[in-house]
Amino acid sequence: MVPLSHYLILGAVLFCIAVAGVFLNRKNVIVLLMAIELMLLAVNTNFVAFARYLGDTTGQVFVFFVLTVAAAEAAIGLAILVVLFRNRGSINVDDMDRMRG
Repeated sequence: MVPLSHYLILGAVLFCIAVAGVFLNRKNVIVLLMAIELMLLAVNTNFVAFARYLGDTTGQVFVFFVLTVAAAEAAIGLAILVVLFRNRGSINVDDMDRMRG
């Protein structure tokens, strides 16, 4: 049986990679969205690990809610990116500094 510490270390490593992806990559919006999804995956890993360790299913149920929000965020975010790409021809973060009404 895998101990709880291994899951927590995995979650921490995934979260650190995601934070590094957000701070190091300031150019591509798709990579930023992927880093945010990786953060949510790290949190979900910790929820499931603690739920299994404590013998309670509350953490696993909460993961379903987080996955629902993540799926909605990904769908809406990609839809916004498609519209921005059609209007401006680029999805670089530097090109999105002004809004047109």
